[in-house]
Amino acid sequence: MALSPRLLRRTVAVTATVLAAVVATAAPASAQRPAPTTDVRLITFNDFHGNLEPPAGSSGRVTLSDGTTVNAGGAAYLATHVKQLEAQVRNSLLLSAGDNVGASPLTSALFHDEPTMDFLDEIGVQASVVGNHELDEGYQELQRMQFGGCHPTDGCQFEKSYKGANFPILGSNVYFDNGLPALLPFTVKISGGVPIGIIGATLKDLPTVVTPTAIEGLKFGDEVEAINRTSGWLDKLGIRSQVVLLHQGDNAPTGGPDDCNVTPGAATQIAKNVSASVDAIFTGHSHQQYNCVIDDPAGNPRTVIQGASFGRLLSVVDLKIDTRTRDVVRSATKAHNEVVTRDVTPDPAVQKLVDKAVTESAPIANKQVGTITADLKAAGAASGESPLGDVIADAQLEATASNNAQIAITNPGGIRADLTYASSPAGEGDGVVTYGEAFTVQPFSNIMQTITLTGANLKNVLEQQWTATSTRLLQISSTLHYAYSASAPIGSRVSNITVGGTPVDPNATYRVSVNNFLAAGGDGFTEFTKGTDLTGGPVDLDALVAYLGAHPGIAPPPADRITAVA
Repeated sequence: MALSPRLLRRTVAVTATVLAAVVATAAPASAQRPAPTTDVRLITFNDFHGNLEPPAGSSGRVTLSDGTTVNAGGAAYLATHVKQLEAQVRNSLLLSAGDNVGASPLTSALFHDEPTMDFLDEIGVQASVVGNHELDEGYQELQRMQFGGCHPTDGCQFEKSYKGANFPILGSNVYFDNGLPALLPFTVKISGGVPIGIIGATLKDLPTVVTPTAIEGLKFGDEVEAINRTSGWLDKLGIRSQVVLLHQGDNAPTGGPDDCNVTPGAATQIAKNVSASVDAIFTGHSHQQYNCVIDDPAGNPRTVIQGASFGRLLSVVDLKIDTRTRDVVRSATKAHNEVVTRDVTPDPAVQKLVDKAVTESAPIANKQVGTITADLKAAGAASGESPLGDVIADAQLEATASNNAQIAITNPGGIRADLTYASSPAGEGDGVVTYGEAFTVQPFSNIMQTITLTGANLKNVLEQQWTATSTRLLQISSTLHYAYSASAPIGSRVSNITVGGTPVDPNATYRVSVNNFLAAGGDGFTEFTKGTDLTGGPVDLDALVAYLGAHPGIAPPPADRITAVA
């Protein structure tokens, strides 16, 4: 790939802005002494995923420190909270830590997420880092999101034309195969009379969480190396106030929005090693809530914060900047996660946009496709088995029966929401599952594929659920059972594997249905790539919809497929 002319022009424009900013903010010695500091508020959200409407179920609640929950999220409410926060501090910047689009509900996804991009422009987003889901449909679609134009296949369906984003989508560690930058590494915004450098970096392991065809021709470098290189450029240009939008995060299994109960992982390691010139780090990707302070390499405290997902929290970092040095007074930084409650007046302009998306998608979204007797949760039992995961795997097995499939396995990251028993605001009725709700659960349009694995391959797949840094328990059909011990060494945790009630023979072969993401080794499950005799199947969403229609009144299956032992 060649360097995009539009990217080149934007790079030149940013450089010119930086130089102008440095000149404009460098007061002459004879000038009147300015106020010693200026206050700048940074407001950031992450992993919005096109949730224009208030998300349902647990995806639409925030857990507080005392364990209670509050309903949160919805674009029109988020817009109001942003305006309230901006009104409190004159100099404010609104930013995003990535995954604004992709894996979106039908109200956004039906129109290739153009309504969400319009929403981001409406509320005044100034910069975003690229997330992995911005690349779900490939680099060219990302460029269309940035610069505008109608979809090459479906045209412009939401508006007569799509103008593109008013803000830059950053990625300092995203390159073409020839080493040239594929995205802008940084941008500079003037706030409070001071230039602020905003660096974007996405997870270096992005190739493990998207299909290979989506990122063909792209490379993803080390986050710390790219951030530090970019920070060094800003240092040389005299940009002393710097922040990072990092689409990578840690897990925080417990705690409220402003607690720091994280399990140190990738984001913590990055934060510890990123240049001391960086004054705050906004994280994303892991859909967690935390507000931490991690010392930089010079030993100075630095805010590292994340705001859950789906527009439920706004991460707010208040900086005090010395107007002479133009650097952040780090000791005066204050940070909190603001809950996007629904007890405020929805922003009328954003509500109008949301209503348009809901109305135009309603004929498809509100169509009934099945019924359930209780909530089907995406979250797992203590063993990691999920009621909704069970149903999806069973649906995929049934949909690939003609491929002689014996078992089906699906990845938990592909299950994006619960199926809730209570009726949605559309009024379809309790227990009714609509096409829009099914789409929200399985929005990726992954293709089912049936492959042949040996029993040894199958065991290796199950062992790959645990790594030194993460646990990702696959969801399995009713024909597969096994036990595991979390205390056993990695690579030797799985036992008692049966298929159809018969113990697995390491040398026998089994027909296994997975989506094309897993078949390509996604999420680190490289053992799947050893599969042979690949036979295609339906789209995963179509498999789920067909299963719901063929089995009315689905109840949560018993959690007996995966057994955790000491």
